[in-house]
Amino acid sequence: MTVPPLRIAHRGMPRMARENTLPSFAAALAAGADGIELDVHATADGVVVVHHDPAIPGGMAIARAGWRELQRAANANDLQIPTLAEVCDLVEDRAELFVEIKGSGIEREVIAALAGHRGPSAIHSFDHQTISRLSRLNRRLRLGLLFEKRHPDVASMLAANGATDAWPHHTLVDGPLVDAVRGMGGRVIAWTVNDQRDIARLAALEVDGLCTDDVTLVAVSSD
Repeated sequence: MTVPPLRIAHRGMPRMARENTLPSFAAALAAGADGIELDVHATADGVVVVHHDPAIPGGMAIARAGWRELQRAANANDLQIPTLAEVCDLVEDRAELFVEIKGSGIEREVIAALAGHRGPSAIHSFDHQTISRLSRLNRRLRLGLLFEKRHPDVASMLAANGATDAWPHHTLVDGPLVDAVRGMGGRVIAWTVNDQRDIARLAALEVDGLCTDDVTLVAVSSD
């Protein structure tokens, strides 16, 4: 029997509730998500918050605002911007927490925010230097690299940055990539997969996880 891939909710369940919000993450958990993927920045006073863009609607830059100032601006724009700590409290050990670092130079803040988390967690980023710095700060962290262009040696790229999780765009995934990453003890997590044909192809390749906008699309088990 083939082990099915992890069903990882991409910023929650954006088809049911606004992405990167507590209701969206709660909906993903209720739908059976094995993992929750989210984006983080940090405020000027060091609070790690869950939001995709570096600024909120209206133009306020997260990195230049204090947490209370950001809350007031978010409320004025009818936005929900949870802290990473609040998401940790919601998820606990019910799913693996996959944290994508979007903000610059916030490695220590993210480590601190995850320090008391009760469940499994991993950190990934398109900024491979961020992951390399995290590896040097704490070698016990589970780290991953996001990429959307083909790389000639993914396993070496991971190793050079202290990472073990490969996060390729789903169109890049093939048998040799899966074999190379598995051969160095890593995981392959494909993003963002919302088509049943792509899900079937990737499951047949035995990827470790599928990051999707709708976790109900991914089968719970496979023969």
